[in-house]
Amino acid sequence: MPQLKVLISGAGIAGNALALLLAKLGHSVTVVERFPLLRTNGLQVDLRGHGIEILKRMGLEPAFRTKLCPEQGTQMVDRSGKRRGFFPANTSGEGPQSFTTEYEIMRGDFCRIMYDANKDRVKYVFGTWIESFEQLDNHVDVIFSNGQSEQYDLLVGADGVGSQTRKMLIGGPRPGAKDPTHPLGDQYVCYFTLPWPMKEDEEFIATVYMAPGKRGVMTRRQNPNQLQIYLGGSSDSKLLKAARGDVEKEKQAIAEIFQGAGWRTGEMIKSLPDAKDFYCERLAMIKLDSWRKGSVALVGDAAYCPSVQSGMGTSSSLIGAYILAGEIGRACGEANAESPSSQNTKNAVETALRAYESKFKPFMKDIQRGVKEESGMYPESQFGITLMNYATQLASLFKVDIARWMMDIKEDVKGWKLPLYEELE
Repeated sequence: MPQLKVLISGAGIAGNALALLLAKLGHSVTVVERFPLLRTNGLQVDLRGHGIEILKRMGLEPAFRTKLCPEQGTQMVDRSGKRRGFFPANTSGEGPQSFTTEYEIMRGDFCRIMYDANKDRVKYVFGTWIESFEQLDNHVDVIFSNGQSEQYDLLVGADGVGSQTRKMLIGGPRPGAKDPTHPLGDQYVCYFTLPWPMKEDEEFIATVYMAPGKRGVMTRRQNPNQLQIYLGGSSDSKLLKAARGDVEKEKQAIAEIFQGAGWRTGEMIKSLPDAKDFYCERLAMIKLDSWRKGSVALVGDAAYCPSVQSGMGTSSSLIGAYILAGEIGRACGEANAESPSSQNTKNAVETALRAYESKFKPFMKDIQRGVKEESGMYPESQFGITLMNYATQLASLFKVDIARWMMDIKEDVKGWKLPLYEELE
């Protein structure tokens, strides 16, 4: 197999997964990350459906299981804190996952697991980013932020929803160009953690509370001393819209939105100014006609972010990285059988990128198709919340996971089968 020289932009979940798989195939892989060190922050993520199968095929399940979050399930409570329903995690190893999956992990722990598996065979360059690139006949010429330049057979953007690689690939804003970012109405969610010790009788259970005015709260724990807090909903707050990226103003807007929301929100808002890891996300999906051009491709949220509402962001990143690496392995093997040359290498890359897109796009289109612009999980009125609480009680009684249904989770796509690549086994 001809060895490719590959550059991956972004050391998140998608970038690390792709680096691991390509290095396994024997390719020369460099990962460039604009942060000065591996980012091990971020809150809880999970795996579902084919994402779990990819984890196993990558050989990472044992390490993954040593870092699992201890979450036992999800409960929904009313304004007084009374439990209205409980939905346990599915630990049977069969069937669809519950809202709490059997594979819950902190984002940073997952990145660290893959980085540790990669660091001896993948080159990481931190504190640097791609300034520009140019596609030439048989390679991609990349100029970095430090002024250095290098040539690669393949460049992959795995740099998230706001991907700079994507912006350079599609040429940035221009008249008549379609914006690949599709906002989900006025939906938002902010994340932060607070030092909040467990009570003596408290369990590791995710707790969901709905307040009137399309507001919702979720709390989770990965350890006894810290509480993960998610405040989300749908709001046309002018301050929140104007404050994008201004953390202090975003905190102010969230405090105003959740004023008087009930349950424990008063305590949360009071502690909000002290939160060091606050992040506010406006929910959106990324939809592109194509994830590739020449010898440049996109993977993960940079290419097809399905939003947190889908519950499939992390799994989709793994599946996409696996298919991209598998198609590269297959195409390079065929090119080598023909005769190794720079032209054959270029042809192999283009063949692999076409196959990656044609095989994975149907899956992502179906996943994104189920995500609603206006989520039904946030009732406007107290009456709507009362109805939701009754429905929750019934669902809990009959073991129907309504918490999973409140989101737009679709683990599998009917008629779509996960490819198996012998090159990666």
